[in-house]
Amino acid sequence: MGTMNITPRRTVLVSGASIAGPALAYWLRRYGFAVTLVEKAAALRGGGYPIDIRGTAVEVARRMGVLPRLRDAHVGMHRITFLNEQGDPVGAVPPEAISGGEEGHDLEIPRGELAEILYGAIRDDVEILFNDSIATLHDHDGGVDVTFRGGARRTFDVVIGADGIHSHTRSLAFGPEEGYHRYLDHCFAGFTMPNHLGLVHEGLTWNVPGRTAVLYAPRDDDRVHAFLTFLHPEPSFDAFHNPAAQRDLVAEVFSGYGWEVPRMVAAMRDSDDLFFDVVSQIHMPRWSTGRVALIGDAAYAPSFFSGQGSSLALVGAYVLAGELSAHAHHDDAFEGYERTLRSFAERNQALAGDGNAGVSPRTAEELAQRNKALREPSAVLSSSGRDVHSALALPGYDGSDAP
Repeated sequence: MGTMNITPRRTVLVSGASIAGPALAYWLRRYGFAVTLVEKAAALRGGGYPIDIRGTAVEVARRMGVLPRLRDAHVGMHRITFLNEQGDPVGAVPPEAISGGEEGHDLEIPRGELAEILYGAIRDDVEILFNDSIATLHDHDGGVDVTFRGGARRTFDVVIGADGIHSHTRSLAFGPEEGYHRYLDHCFAGFTMPNHLGLVHEGLTWNVPGRTAVLYAPRDDDRVHAFLTFLHPEPSFDAFHNPAAQRDLVAEVFSGYGWEVPRMVAAMRDSDDLFFDVVSQIHMPRWSTGRVALIGDAAYAPSFFSGQGSSLALVGAYVLAGELSAHAHHDDAFEGYERTLRSFAERNQALAGDGNAGVSPRTAEELAQRNKALREPSAVLSSSGRDVHSALALPGYDGSDAP
């Protein structure tokens, strides 16, 4: 009796279980890969401020079958009101006037709810390792030997870093972050605080040159998202691992101002969910080396000034998985991934510069111009976004992906 030759499924390790990682795992599993997802956190991370899904990314969600759930989670912000230094209104616009988004099509979803929806689409089909991470990588002709921090050693055909702007996978495979990090001259602190103003489906944005304070209430809730963003000539890398230094820096920068700023600074001081970082992008000449590739913020972070981080993650996941399914050799797949996505990623990164002056004016002149624009009927602070958000026509990698 003859023996049947069975080709083993290609194995892929994906590092990071936020947005890009689970989306990539979904598509890889659909195309028949054996997928392992490793996440350094002990469990899926909930919470977080609302994030946008726009343009081409909405079509990716439709093809994944999760669009109805995303629409149910959509927060539906009504307006953003801009305030002067004294807290007096300058003008109000719908969110789409800032983002360049399309009302009725684009989505805004709490980050934790998006992560939960994506996780739900893979939890039964993908090996998921929480509370672990990659310690070492050894890339060779036969695969990538991986040592995990938990002690296990395994070999995979391909390894994908989906572990964010400060990607550990990138540092292992490509070298230190500093070579790819493009600082956008701002730092920010995000946290939640009591919603004592009773805001519902709206945001307030206070500005002085080089300083922005935002209260953001996507739902009727007793807590509100707060953001303090500020111009800073040098990136505060030293503050990354020092929460006390982060709080001191933010408090110093916003000292002496009025409106709700003192209350926000006090809440930031006491916050148990403070997230501090620099506003920056990742620019890389290539997104792959050998059998290791990067996706999402790890490869092409656009910064929150662009509002496109999650959308790029979803689109990138779709394209990378599709190219891996379409090519037997990883080199060809990674080349196709870059050829298809790079222009789209770069155009979305450019939005961070196009729209920044509307939300966070650096100078008195920029602030005056922004305020003048707000006083116009049907004010629009960003006109370039919509075309860029939808600039990529998604390839079809199997028959079921057809529109």
